[in-house]
Amino acid sequence: MKIAYFDCFSGASGDMILGSLLDAGLSLDILKQEIAKLGLSHYEIGMEKVVKKGIGGTQAMIHINHDHHHHHHRHLSHIRDIINTSELPQNVKEKSIAIFQRLAEAEARVHRSEVEHVHFHEVGAMDAIIDVTGAVIGFNALGIEKIYCSPLHVGCGTIECAHGVLPVPAPATAELIKGRPAYSTGVDGELLTPTGAAILTTLSSEFGSMPSMSIQSIGYGAGTSEPAIPNLLRLIIGETGSRDGAMDYETEQAAVMETNIDDMNPQIYDYLIGKILEMGAMDVFLSSVQMKKNRPGILLTLVCSPDKTGIFSDFLLRETTTIGLRWRLENRIKAYRKIETIETIYGPVRIKTAESRDEILNISPEYDDCRQLAVKKNIPLKIVIENVKIDIKNKYGKK
Repeated sequence: MKIAYFDCFSGASGDMILGSLLDAGLSLDILKQEIAKLGLSHYEIGMEKVVKKGIGGTQAMIHINHDHHHHHHRHLSHIRDIINTSELPQNVKEKSIAIFQRLAEAEARVHRSEVEHVHFHEVGAMDAIIDVTGAVIGFNALGIEKIYCSPLHVGCGTIECAHGVLPVPAPATAELIKGRPAYSTGVDGELLTPTGAAILTTLSSEFGSMPSMSIQSIGYGAGTSEPAIPNLLRLIIGETGSRDGAMDYETEQAAVMETNIDDMNPQIYDYLIGKILEMGAMDVFLSSVQMKKNRPGILLTLVCSPDKTGIFSDFLLRETTTIGLRWRLENRIKAYRKIETIETIYGPVRIKTAESRDEILNISPEYDDCRQLAVKKNIPLKIVIENVKIDIKNKYGKK
């Protein structure tokens, strides 16, 4: 699998991400050709080789003609329309819109407004559209299947912008990096911008140290400011997980949240588990524990993506009798999963396959489908499951 690792030792911005991709091998001609599919006008894209405190890198040069973009603002709906009506590949459209959606949601939380009311000044919006779609185009063109990221260096102090003097990280940036590891070393200035944070937090599967890989290329994307450290974003691209017969699995980071409860009506747990799964948790389970004063209690554990810890914290503190929670980040390894529908002697049934490279590790029928067929055909559920497994074995040669 081809993966990318962003080393944000000096933060990140949209143009630094684009510059790192160009420095790592992305063709400027391909980038221009794909960006042209957006149908935008009055802009120029270029690149320049620079040296930052002794380290060479590439600076992405995006020039917007201010005379043609002076007094207008664009809302999320306008940006969504520009991307959706373009001739870009569908996966590029979807990822680009997801990034802008997160950016608009962060701005809306900061300004206490609705997402669709958030506006981007046209010059800034044009620049961001090129940065965001250009980054996604770059990942596609370089064949990158999975993105990892280091903890985010945010900088410190204050910055001046259209809203006045703001703290670093900017409020929207702080919203975007919730649940992700971030730090400051006292370097003055804004190192991590909202656009950079939106791209990295939306597309990165895991934050932490560099994963094991066979390195193929390294790119340095340069920023425009001159802080006390080299203003560069390092991108490392390599292959992992499929050499020497090794299994190929997906890896990601997940948040594990726990709370001990000994004073709640047990009937409520059914409701809680249903709501937690409905809200997008990866898993939730209950364990019996013995608590202080020798009280029997319940350990409620849920697993979710790191960006949802705030939502689930609010839910658990509101809906249960607990007055405190614990949470931590853990690495998660999982087989590649695929769901498809097969015809059985009883009718169509969805099956889930777990795979590694070209090998099928496990196949299981969807319980709900088997249950519905058992009710519909008035056949014992265990018989339906047994016969569906026979159909699976005949098709795939797996038990």
